[in-house]
Formats: sequence, structure tokens, C-alpha cells
Amino acid sequence: MSLSPSSTAGEIIAHLRSLGSEDNLAGMARFGIVTDAAIGLSNVELHKITRLVKTDHRRALALWQTGIREARILAAFTADPKVLTLDEARRWAEDCNSWEVVDTVADLFIAARFERELIPEFSADEREFVRRIAFAMIATAAVHLKKEPDAALLAWLPLIEQHSGDERNFVKKAVNWALRQIGKRNAACHGPALALAKRLAESSNRAARWTGKDAVRELSNDKILARLGLA
Repeated sequence: MSLSPSSTAGEIIAHLRSLGSEDNLAGMARFGIVTDAAIGLSNVELHKITRLVKTDHRRALALWQTGIREARILAAFTADPKVLTLDEARRWAEDCNSWEVVDTVADLFIAARFERELIPEFSADEREFVRRIAFAMIATAAVHLKKEPDAALLAWLPLIEQHSGDERNFVKKAVNWALRQIGKRNAACHGPALALAKRLAESSNRAARWTGKDAVRELSNDKILARLGLA
């Protein structure tokens, strides 16, 4: 079946099913990806399909509603960030049950420029994957919002510190990711991020201490320092 921008959600799902792989499902499970509603396609293949079908927001909403892992990732890839509403973003966040879907929708939410509303809201949410979205959004913003003032990124450091003690695996890793990405953004962001990382490395909380030590290790790397002009 050949896909095009006019392909319907149903046609895309049929195409996905034709490419499914049990071997891929087994590999996904080893990386902590929830496969209960998965077909077994790699993200490389999903990016290829995205290039064929292009952006279509209404179709993206329909793809998301299927609950299929690959369809939801395609929904995030092909939704229109200029059309996406906050209510739609919140509904999608509530549905997330796998870290890779979380990280994919975080990219979309940053493209939609929802960081000011959703990062504080999602970080305060006790659900593991909703909270992860907040810190995945910070990490994404640090990399992709190149025109955003550094102060806007540094303003998220207190939130990182606040939730650094969350020992749940997918939150802890996202908090660490957010801190590292802010620190690698540029020389101006490096110092404050490294200072927080060093403080966390001395914490009595195991999760915060892990986040701090790991971030100190990366932010003190010679290659990172050289790239930022700090060597």
C-alpha cells in the first residue's frame, strides 16, 4: 500500500499492521517500551511514513484515538503545533503510558509553545508519565528553542531541584536529562546547571544524588567544555 498526504487514519493503520514485527516488539520491551498496544515498527520506519503522509491535524487526532503505540507516535509527528490546543495536549498527556510516547509528545508541545502553561502543571501532577512530560519538555526546550533567552531556561532549575528526589525511574531520568540539556546549551547556562548538579550530588536523597553525580560527570566532560568554550 502506498501512502500519501491524502491517506486516511484507517489506511495508515492498515499499512502499519502490514509492517509489524514480533522481533521488534521483543526489542522494544527490553528498552522498557510498553508493547501491549504496539505493532512493532521502529521510529526510523515511522519517520519515513511521516514524510509520506505529511501534517494533518484532524487525522493525527484520529490516529491518537486508536491507542496503538505506532499510531500515537505518528500522531505526534504529524499533528500541527499551530493548531494543537491546550485541552488536546492535556488529553494526550493523560493517555501516555510509555516513556518514548511521552518524549515524542513533549517535542510537539514545545513546538506548540505550551511550555509556560504545561511544564508547571505537569510537574505538579503525581502521575509518573505526566510528570515526565514536564521535564522532557524542559530538555527539548533547551535544545530547540535557540532564540529563547537563557534566563527562561535557567528559570526551570528550581523546578528540577524541587523534583530531583522523585525516585521513580522515568521521572528521575527526565529530571536528569533536563538538567544536562540546560547545562550543555551554552556557556551562560553551564555554570548555573553545574552548580545545581554539584549541590544535588551531595544530597542525602538517593535519586537527587544520582541525578547530580551523573550531570556533573557529563557537564565536566572535556569535549562538552571545549564545545562551550570553557576548556
